[in-house]
Amino acid sequence: MITTLIVSAVLAAVPSVDDLNAVARLPGEPSVVSAVGMTRDDRPILTLENSSAFDAESTKRRVVVYAGASSDAASAAVLEAVRWFKTQAPRELRDQWSVSALPAVAFADGDEKSFVRWCTFQAPDVAIEFVDEDARPIGFGADAHPWVVGPLQRNESFERILRGAKPGRSNVHETVRSRVSRDPLTIAKMLAAKYPGAPSISYIPSVAWTGTLRLGSITGDASWRAKVDRETSPWRSGDKPLFGDRIQLTAIAGTIVFADLAAAGDARARALADQGAALAMKEKAPGVTEYGGGWTDDMFMVTSVLARAGARGDSQALETAVRLLTAYASRLQRPDGLFNHAVDGPAAWGRGNGFAAFGLMEALTVMPASHPGRAALLDVFRRHMAAVKQHVAPDGMWREVIDEPASYREETATAMLMTAMARGIRLGWLDASYRGTVDRAWRGLAAHVADDGTVIDVCTSTGSGPTKRYYMDRQAITGADDRGGAMALAAAVEMYELATMPRASRRRAASS
Repeated sequence: MITTLIVSAVLAAVPSVDDLNAVARLPGEPSVVSAVGMTRDDRPILTLENSSAFDAESTKRRVVVYAGASSDAASAAVLEAVRWFKTQAPRELRDQWSVSALPAVAFADGDEKSFVRWCTFQAPDVAIEFVDEDARPIGFGADAHPWVVGPLQRNESFERILRGAKPGRSNVHETVRSRVSRDPLTIAKMLAAKYPGAPSISYIPSVAWTGTLRLGSITGDASWRAKVDRETSPWRSGDKPLFGDRIQLTAIAGTIVFADLAAAGDARARALADQGAALAMKEKAPGVTEYGGGWTDDMFMVTSVLARAGARGDSQALETAVRLLTAYASRLQRPDGLFNHAVDGPAAWGRGNGFAAFGLMEALTVMPASHPGRAALLDVFRRHMAAVKQHVAPDGMWREVIDEPASYREETATAMLMTAMARGIRLGWLDASYRGTVDRAWRGLAAHVADDGTVIDVCTSTGSGPTKRYYMDRQAITGADDRGGAMALAAAVEMYELATMPRASRRRAASS
């Protein structure tokens, strides 16, 4: 149900961040000041949120209140409604409802999708739009019901709307709740069956294939291995060349599937894995991989290949991986622990931080405890995980620019950082205090994976950019997407293994 409250104009000011913080600090929910977008003059569009949007166990219904036009009166009315709800609303209403608020709608032209994205993932059962009496409601849906109220009637009207709301959850709330209720193995099977949609020698299909091989090992179902064999057979048989005329690092990283097949006993795949490792070893300058761009992407794409070569007994490959990771971290890891995407890419791009985390994860997984470089890399990893833990969105997601609350909440950053954090807990690199962050991130990710395996809000392919705004403006893809599907599959498998690891191992991780 969408209800429009048309408020009488009064002298008021658009709420400031201090105003929102004052309301957030009042006892109860919503208690988190966040953002939903950014104006063209780089001001965040602020929100008040709670952390229960993706909580399938919550019995509360959800209401979103928002200013439907850029007006001082409507914005002030939204904040007033939240303050009333937290301080004066009857206890029974506060027990029944969770509130999220968008006090000022100031989206740039053409960015209405940011508004719809935020409202949708607040999973509202009721949405209430505040507008000036002289303003045209923009509406969240076609079924808006206007109520004309004055300043003294607003909270009374708010209460009547909540009491009179149709029982039960809305379709969007039920959809989100259903998604986050699925177990990791169910989601993994769905994604493994769907991805990759376009087999090729690139890191994206290979992440899906390696996740599918892990799924087969977990379930004991040989059909998953058969699927990977079938889809990679043109390269294993020699019918297709491994690389084209121009060798790219994305293609070198694509050989990780052959390393995993070789580890499972495929002799033909071993030669292809060795080809990838030989190319990954090359450097154009000390500490800079030959075929990379100098970005955090390189940290994963090189290390994923070299770590597997190290596991096959190639000590030089592992040493190269450690040296490259150390060099990249020295250039790109900031004092706060986050990674800039590149030396000339001065932003903590979400998937870029995911690539850094994946690279460190791959190396640490195979490095012996006695390795002289392990302690330094473990410190880089722990500082990174501690930093990203501080920048989680209210719903558990990570953003397209990690430390920019106005950037959108992005699927691959969430999948990759959650995977690395879960691996860290499972293998004892991180303590149990990170588990809550992983669980919340998993629910956020699951909410962004539809029942047909399509994924929501995947940042498009992104090279190094000169400004934070460049990264903020990167398109978000929704639909069937090999990259987003592959990363979600990796996360689902890792989440399953964390959830099912032996109790003794959990105690060791908790005490490490």
